[in-house]
Amino acid sequence: MTATEPLPYGTPDTPRVAVRGEAHLEVDPEIARLGITISARGTDRHKALDDLTRRNNHIIELLKTHGDAVEKIETGAVTITPQLNDKGRHERIRAYRGHIHLTATLSDFTILGELTTRLSDLELTRIDGPWWALRANSPAHREARRQAVHDAVQRAREYAEALGSHLVALVELADTGTEHHAPATPPARPAILRSAGYAGSAPPALDLEPQRQSVYAHVNARLTMTPPIL
Repeated sequence: MTATEPLPYGTPDTPRVAVRGEAHLEVDPEIARLGITISARGTDRHKALDDLTRRNNHIIELLKTHGDAVEKIETGAVTITPQLNDKGRHERIRAYRGHIHLTATLSDFTILGELTTRLSDLELTRIDGPWWALRANSPAHREARRQAVHDAVQRAREYAEALGSHLVALVELADTGTEHHAPATPPARPAILRSAGYAGSAPPALDLEPQRQSVYAHVNARLTMTPPIL
């Protein structure tokens, strides 16, 4: 180690204090996601595929009627599976079953209950969710990091004052990660709605309350301080 390189530890003339800063925020979610599974079944492959395509197009059109409130529509797995007859010596296809999985991301929660009800009222449609979340660039993450840094400096200042010292300079600040968790108590479980289609008027809209989100930030800091009064 050369004379110009900083020492990895403190000295009697320039003591160091190492602290950990933490922050925990409880904030409202910014988006909600709905999982939509569309099904079709028939003895003819083309008929099953036509039914699946028709239902998929209808749901996408329904989602798009809500404009910017539905931020994103994503198609996941698409499957068409032959179902074999369990009886007999020879393998024979008795039906075809198809599924399409969609994910809808919403930013306007005022339409969420009504949209969930309308989707679940459709034929052979399953709804999973909602899953509440923050965006990746949410200001909540930045605020948690800011508070974690302030907490680290405050802790270091308190240690220095306990020794009759005061802080001089920041030597190192390490980000140990920002975490985002949905509340774990009670465990969050998605609502699952299955529909085979209703006759008559649609059921009333569901009352869905947004779930608060937990954001954690942690930093490690090393600071120098004046020699203590011992």
